[in-house]
Amino acid sequence: MAKGEGVEDQDESLKQTALLDRHKALGARIVPFAGWEMPVQYEGILAEHRAVRSVAGLFDLGHMGQVEISGPDALDFLQYTTTNDVGTLEPGEAKYGLLPNERGGVVDDIIVYRNPEGQDGYMVCVNASNTDKDVAWWRELRDRRSDLDVTVRDISPELGMIAIQGPTAVTIVKRVTDAPVDDIEPFSWRIGTIAGVEIRIARTGYTGEDGFEFYASNDQIGQIWDALMEAGTDLGIQPIGLGARDTLRLEARMPLYGQELDDDISPYEAGLGWAVSLTKGDFVGRDEMEKLKSEGPKRRTVGFTTVGRTGAPRSHCPVALDGEEIGVVTSGTYSPTLEKNIGLALIEREYAGVGKPLQIIVRGKPVEAVQVKTPFYKRDR
Repeated sequence: MAKGEGVEDQDESLKQTALLDRHKALGARIVPFAGWEMPVQYEGILAEHRAVRSVAGLFDLGHMGQVEISGPDALDFLQYTTTNDVGTLEPGEAKYGLLPNERGGVVDDIIVYRNPEGQDGYMVCVNASNTDKDVAWWRELRDRRSDLDVTVRDISPELGMIAIQGPTAVTIVKRVTDAPVDDIEPFSWRIGTIAGVEIRIARTGYTGEDGFEFYASNDQIGQIWDALMEAGTDLGIQPIGLGARDTLRLEARMPLYGQELDDDISPYEAGLGWAVSLTKGDFVGRDEMEKLKSEGPKRRTVGFTTVGRTGAPRSHCPVALDGEEIGVVTSGTYSPTLEKNIGLALIEREYAGVGKPLQIIVRGKPVEAVQVKTPFYKRDR
């Protein structure tokens, strides 16, 4: 499909971010994703990927969900409904965590932001495809815990979200804001102003590069996008679609819900046991997770690269050894940075280990692979 082809023929039931017209004007290829019309690429996945690794890229994340958790017992509620220890957060700090189910699986992976100084409560960023499910689960748990005075509010329709990632991201952002962005530590956020718009500036990221996320009202998010694009023009900033976002996050070994994480995949199987605090007190699924940790997961997520010139492995490809199926590829792609095929696979524990062989079944044919240490890519600090 050529750039922009099919843009006018999208399903009218799909949601649109406030920046869709800008993506069309830039010649983006628009595709359905998680119930939204989203740009998958502009110039091309390889060029966009390399732009983020070498300069900076701008991402429309308006499809992501945001949930406000407030009230006198907001902290107790989050401690009960998420895996990590939210109680350690100071005002303006953020923490990665998981929204668990009662079986020890994962409803979603999330980032919990404690509001900056002077504001009570928390905002939680959730995955686009899971927003309705997450809100429904939180509300069900709120109804169960009638002893807690807490409000759960989906504020996604009110907010737009943009990210800038790459080695020159800090330089570009400094050109459009007086906020002390150098003082914003990783996994924290502040109130600031860009293009005359008051916004929240966070520093988390999903690419392995440094950068920021900006939250502003939908009717003003376009001003932020335009200001950043203009400020970064001389440095080579590019808009980035979902295609490059996926290759970037995989190189950095960041999970994608529905692939590395799911209702039936535990944090320990996904390699995210560090995001579970078993010592903070009771929470949903805690007993099951403690059991999984003590017994050891039966499956492990491993990184691999293929051997020789082969087609790129994709999610759902079977993983075998000596003719016996031992797991499945959760994510796979060609790595533009490493210039080789890489992937993650969920396999039986006994076969896991750096340096051990695997066979990936690609289009019905076995492809030799070897397990490697992850992340596949780590930027110079």
